[in-house]
Amino acid sequence: MIDTSVQSNVRSKPVLPLTTKLGAVHLAVTDRAKALAIWQDVVGLDLIEEQGNALHMGAGGKTLIVLETGATRPVVPRTIGLYHVAIHVPARADLAQMAVRALQRNVRISPTDHLVSEAIYLWDLDGNGIEITFETPWRGSLGDPDKGETYAVTAEGKPHSGREPIDLDGLLGELGETPTLAARMPAGTRIGHVHVHVNDLRQAMDFYRDVLGFAGFLLIESFGMGDVGLDYMPHTLAFNIWSGPDATLPPAGAAGLRWFTIVMPDADSLAALRQRLERAGAPLAVVGNDFETSDPFGNRIKIVAAD
Repeated sequence: MIDTSVQSNVRSKPVLPLTTKLGAVHLAVTDRAKALAIWQDVVGLDLIEEQGNALHMGAGGKTLIVLETGATRPVVPRTIGLYHVAIHVPARADLAQMAVRALQRNVRISPTDHLVSEAIYLWDLDGNGIEITFETPWRGSLGDPDKGETYAVTAEGKPHSGREPIDLDGLLGELGETPTLAARMPAGTRIGHVHVHVNDLRQAMDFYRDVLGFAGFLLIESFGMGDVGLDYMPHTLAFNIWSGPDATLPPAGAAGLRWFTIVMPDADSLAALRQRLERAGAPLAVVGNDFETSDPFGNRIKIVAAD
């Protein structure tokens, strides 16, 4: 049971339209070949386009990750920036295929059962965090720590830690007795959520919930993490203080998060979000019809209207 004295009741309804989505995530990497060894060969994204030093990686012809080569050093630990970017797959077999690609190449992975989703965690060769996720909301729900409930509860009403290991044999069984191995992710793969390092949980919640307009889900101070979303689990954005209260932005030239993208469904919702940012005094730079901002800690965000 979670100690409710260190859990903040932050639940709210979203201000953002429910059709708000995450767009491409831009990451700095040191080397093209090293980046493709993980993002293409293990994660399974296609190299859709290459523009200068920018590698546009995606699935089904849609760019999900943009890797910008030329960083002069790997990710610097204990700094503000990316914890991981979560790529959500349409079927459990796709998660199994990714596990096979990693195992074939001796890439370390951490398969974790969150009950409402199954996830495989790994890192690229520069230290950028990656999560491959298959959503399983029918298996249960997250508990309400404000009411003294466990982190998660199965559909049968049993408590679940949300951090169980995935049975890899069972997962690989999704591929059948004579599997056909897939080298790439299928169409329908998408950016599911982004998880960043910050250095103040309440300030982060105030920004992501009250300024950007996501629904407040959880803020567990004893765990050092909060998350926000729309009207369903899992979260859309998560944040933690695991880099420490004195974490600062990484030095120039380090690999890591350049920015992530929020895609608004129409011009009216884009304008409303811009007004909230202006009222809050958040950084704002207009670029054509879109604009850029950052959270209070320096994590950069681009906000665009859907095509």
